[in-house]
Amino acid sequence: MTQDKINRINELARKSKQAPLSADELAEQKSLRDEYRADFKKSLTGQLENITILEPDGKKIKVKDLKKD
Repeated sequence: MTQDKINRINELARKSKQAPLSADELAEQKSLRDEYRADFKKSLTGQLENITILEPDGKKIKVKDLKKD
């Protein structure tokens, strides 16, 4: 997500506190927030998949290998 889009999210949030947003602005805000959430989730998932757990016996296990059955 570009900084311009993040700035637009913040601009719409500030505007909504002062006056109601139009239908077009609400739709734009929802779209931008959904895109932001998807990017955040993708980034967080990538970080978590690279975490390694060190067991007491010295064995290393990657979190991505701990998938639930």
